[in-house]
Amino acid sequence: MNFIAVFKKYGIFAVLILLIIFFSVTSKAFFIPSNLFNVARQVSMLGIAAVGMAFVLLLGGIDLSIGSQITLVNIVTAWLMVNAEVHPVIACLIAIVMSVSIGFVNGWIIANLKMPPLIVTLSTMTIIEGIAYIICKGIPIFGFPKYFSELGQGYVGPIPIPVIITIIILAIGAFVLNKTYFGRYFYAVGGNEEAAKLSGINVKRVKYLVYSLSGLFAGIAGIVMLSRTNSGQVLAGKGFEFDVLTAVVLGGVSVNGGFGKISNVVAGVLIIGVLSNGLVLLDVSQYVQMVTKGIVLLFAVAFDCIQKNRKLKAVAV
Repeated sequence: MNFIAVFKKYGIFAVLILLIIFFSVTSKAFFIPSNLFNVARQVSMLGIAAVGMAFVLLLGGIDLSIGSQITLVNIVTAWLMVNAEVHPVIACLIAIVMSVSIGFVNGWIIANLKMPPLIVTLSTMTIIEGIAYIICKGIPIFGFPKYFSELGQGYVGPIPIPVIITIIILAIGAFVLNKTYFGRYFYAVGGNEEAAKLSGINVKRVKYLVYSLSGLFAGIAGIVMLSRTNSGQVLAGKGFEFDVLTAVVLGGVSVNGGFGKISNVVAGVLIIGVLSNGLVLLDVSQYVQMVTKGIVLLFAVAFDCIQKNRKLKAVAV
């Protein structure tokens, strides 16, 4: 196995380890149990939403509406619990069904109208964000039952509940991709959509499913975020889709579709979490953090494109 092959397989984990070592040396507050659990809790919503984004990218698509879906789930769930006095469980279920429906609509438009996923999800992102503002008029909603905060703030032993939820979601995502025919369909459609059609795969239904799952995981992430912050806010998911996309692409899921796995996505999510936490501990400004994350995403996509071009040249030869 040559160096490039080894780097492609394990490089993401090496980067994660190097980041941990760097921040451990530069900040005494980084490598302590309380902060490490804090990092794990902070990236839990990112990890949940990343599974849905990974599925979408495997199809060769993209979902920019994830952040706005999380915002809308925050606002709708909060509004139902506080203003309509709906039981928290029912409110959460209604919000998640809504989020899944939004994902399904995205998939239906993309599959049937042949519109670019970038344009479709950018449009729905704007629409959803506007609806969230209309519902709450830009004012935070709070005053939930005390037990609702347990979902985002509670522990099972020493482990935060959001971390447990994230691990379960990531395990489900890995199982779907590796052990089910749905996972094989995702790779097939993303690798070559026309060939997938000729092999008997119903490509439209696969797109409906994938975007609906993206909505499902965004909805779950939104519920966990609401419970953690204990306040429904219109800025809850603002820019969140950027962090999710960066983590997934950094984790090796190809933006061109057909390649990627959940185990590397986990490393990508942790890198974003460690990077964000470490920069905060070093008192680096938010604007520098934005620049850093932008550079990380640019390099991750560039690396993916370079690999694709190499494969195309190899096939041509």
